[in-house]
Amino acid sequence: MYCFNNDYSEAAHPQIMDALLNAAQEQNTGYSMDEHSRHARERIKKEIKNEEADIHFLVGGTQTNLLVISAALRPHQAVVAAESGHINVHETGAIESTGHKVLFQTAKDGKLTPALIQASLDWHIDEHMVQPKMVYISNSTEVGTQYRLAELEALSAFCREKGLYLFLDGARLGAALTSPVNDLTMADIARLTDVFYIGGTKNGALFGEALVITHPALKPDFRFMMKQKGAMLAKGFLLGIQFETLFQNNLFYAMAAHSNRMAGFLREAFLECKVPLATDSQTNQQFPILPKTLIAKLRENYQFQDFEPYDETSTVVRFVTSWATKEEAVHEFVKDFKKLYQNG
Repeated sequence: MYCFNNDYSEAAHPQIMDALLNAAQEQNTGYSMDEHSRHARERIKKEIKNEEADIHFLVGGTQTNLLVISAALRPHQAVVAAESGHINVHETGAIESTGHKVLFQTAKDGKLTPALIQASLDWHIDEHMVQPKMVYISNSTEVGTQYRLAELEALSAFCREKGLYLFLDGARLGAALTSPVNDLTMADIARLTDVFYIGGTKNGALFGEALVITHPALKPDFRFMMKQKGAMLAKGFLLGIQFETLFQNNLFYAMAAHSNRMAGFLREAFLECKVPLATDSQTNQQFPILPKTLIAKLRENYQFQDFEPYDETSTVVRFVTSWATKEEAVHEFVKDFKKLYQNG
């Protein structure tokens, strides 16, 4: 039974595990004020070409999203997101629990545009409604698509014109930046957003996200916010060690590129069999529309997730690859899939 459920089924890349093991007997300062965390921050600042950015290490994506949004917004303010956005669908009302409404817009490809954001602004016009103040996007998105440079430039210009913070969820940023159609760099993202994070949990780390804050108004007192929300890890050096390793010798990008390449084999097989894809994802998530009878047969040997209903006989399913996905396992799946598909 091989698992294509997600990109965090395995513990961590051996280089990260080795780094943690090598530091097991060290005595480190707590709360991410240690030397490993300092080195990690230096490496990330070099990668984003911004020495003025504030960088904080947190444990997980939902925690990071909740913390950023609740710290940035005043009590009457709201965040705009795509309907499929993680904060709207998969975070159990975490944002709403802090008193901030998520204003969502339907985007089939999972990507917001200035026109979609404007629709929220046009609807929320006075003090009798919440005030949109932040725009939340993901790269790659929840449906595997990604923003191109021109799209992010347009969003950035629009948000700055309208006085909106632009926040990019980078839980799968590695997958986006190593996609064959990508034309963005991490420095572009730092330049065009006000705050974003670099996902480690879904790209080979044991756990952890690196939050990058570039907007001056969002920097003050952020560590106070972290502590109050239970997000300041006493053994913060465990996060520092991991990001120090991720940004050494290109490991962050190498792992994401492997994940995308494995997903590319799946994509090619689906297209070769003329299986429709729900989204045009060229990252590590693939969303084929499969007959329910075929899904049942595939589940005898493979794990993957139902994503959404399609019609009475078919379902959109999700296959996800990771840094640790074995190429031989992917080829075995492709062989099995083609045989089962062709046999009906």
